[in-house]
Amino acid sequence: MSQYSAPLKDMQFVIEELVGLAEITAMPACADVTPDLVVAVLAEAGKFAAEVLDPLNRIGDQEGAQLANGIVTPPAGFAEAYKQFTEAGWNGLSGPVDFGGQGLPHIVAMAVQEMWNSANMAFCLCPMLTSGVVEALKLRGSGAQKKQFMEKLVSGEWSGTMNLTEPQAGSDLSAVRTQARRAGDHYLIRGTKIYITWGEHDMAQNIVHLVLARTPDAPEGVKGISLFIVPKFMPNADGTPGVRNDVKCLSIEHKMGIHASPTCVMAYGEQEGAIGYLVGEENRGLETMFIMMNHARLGVGLEGVAIAERAWQHALEYAKTRVQGRAIGQKSGERVTIIQHPDVRRMLLTMKAQIEAMRALAYTASAALDKARHHPDDGERARQQARVDLLIPIVKGWCTEQAIEIASTGVQIHGGMGFIEATGAAQYLRDARITAIYEGTTGIQAADLVGRKIGFEKGATAALIIAEMRGDMARLAPHAQTEVAALHAALTRAVDALDAATQWVVTTFPADANAVAAVSVPYLKLWGIVAGGWLMGRAAEIAAARFAESKGDLRFYKTKIVTARFYIEHILPQAPALAEEICGGAASVLLLEEDAF
Repeated sequence: MSQYSAPLKDMQFVIEELVGLAEITAMPACADVTPDLVVAVLAEAGKFAAEVLDPLNRIGDQEGAQLANGIVTPPAGFAEAYKQFTEAGWNGLSGPVDFGGQGLPHIVAMAVQEMWNSANMAFCLCPMLTSGVVEALKLRGSGAQKKQFMEKLVSGEWSGTMNLTEPQAGSDLSAVRTQARRAGDHYLIRGTKIYITWGEHDMAQNIVHLVLARTPDAPEGVKGISLFIVPKFMPNADGTPGVRNDVKCLSIEHKMGIHASPTCVMAYGEQEGAIGYLVGEENRGLETMFIMMNHARLGVGLEGVAIAERAWQHALEYAKTRVQGRAIGQKSGERVTIIQHPDVRRMLLTMKAQIEAMRALAYTASAALDKARHHPDDGERARQQARVDLLIPIVKGWCTEQAIEIASTGVQIHGGMGFIEATGAAQYLRDARITAIYEGTTGIQAADLVGRKIGFEKGATAALIIAEMRGDMARLAPHAQTEVAALHAALTRAVDALDAATQWVVTTFPADANAVAAVSVPYLKLWGIVAGGWLMGRAAEIAAARFAESKGDLRFYKTKIVTARFYIEHILPQAPALAEEICGGAASVLLLEEDAF
């Protein structure tokens, strides 16, 4: 089994040079964040990920979470690791300072989250969901609710969940049936929720559930959904957990992957009714839940980056140590490690190049989120929020789909040994598979992209990003470094393809939304591939400048240029074909009658 090593140099390159840490720290709210602080935080996080979380990943996969008498017990070592995690302050890294958090920018928290997810994704799901609850309550919770819950959630003493899905509803939240009846200053909640990640466990003192439910007179559909805080234990006046609320875990799912993370079926109100507190206004719960969902979708996109990175590291170590066959053209002599075989090198580079593009895109979205929150100019905050809104479904959908492909390639590099659980390669594929499903499937992300983010906006934000891509590309053509200048033509073709497909979506959506929906997933993939290529081109430009100046680690910068070239020669050529599929392939998707399938 390989050991996880955080890709600190690459993370720092993306944060400081590609995304531009200086733009983040120029905002007054982030002025105290220095490059040295970022380096120190990442280094310590990398050490914790490698030394504490990574050794538990295999144990967690083999043991899984266990349910007995309504109590869920995590695998050996998880509770101790969680205690270390919270005591070290990691849970509150980007949490609000007013409630004990450190208030670091999301771009820094994103890199740290990547490490947690690479080392132990099942563990990281618990604090990730807690941070989503913090975000929702920070923006929509009452003063009393913030006072009662926020400090404990930020510290990690209490964890949080979101409860959306029900057995009959799936992703269709308009079909939610859980009931909430007013009882004085609170509500009594009755219903069943499924797929509740870390819905029950004993690592934290209390669990704060955010639950979607309907009041008796609520209108039908999503307009009739309200959001409630439902604690596992009712807080005492001094803030300690008190009596048990009428909430319990009925069962945990037996799953393909993330075995250490309990996926719970939760029952609310089997007896007197679970006590819940309304967040915001009645019938506006989905608006608040979307705050948490968008936070989680960005986090799940990052899980794709993280699990792909871990699968790549695992495959790379195997390729460097597995001796098999001789070099091409060599009929005798010593056998070689498989990394010397050209096809294995192609697979490794395919993994590496896509991971770097995925990381760049995820961090770019995070930087935009920081600007949307903290930029002093109202107009710029609005522009950056629109950018975040467009990028989130792309990061979530594209990065997770690529993670599955990358983890599968990792199994392929292992050959037959990859199909054997003992090598550990299969776990990354099993764990990656859920990322393209939960928090909204890729189809749901694509529908959001072509509908809310492109169709309803008539492509306004997309046009701004495409114009930015063209502006960056214009600098490549006359570049003194031939290898960098050569990227211009391929990037131009790809951006032209994205532009043409976007224009097709904008013009077709008002008249035939079904046709657009039929090719929405290829359109999302096109966005991911081209945006990844754009950022890889920028990375090559920056690396070439450092190389020319003989600044920093020249081998690292040379590798950046080669990896960008590989991406643009081997991944980016998919763009024109995808555009052709999008603009001309919708009709055949819709042609067959249902009974002809």
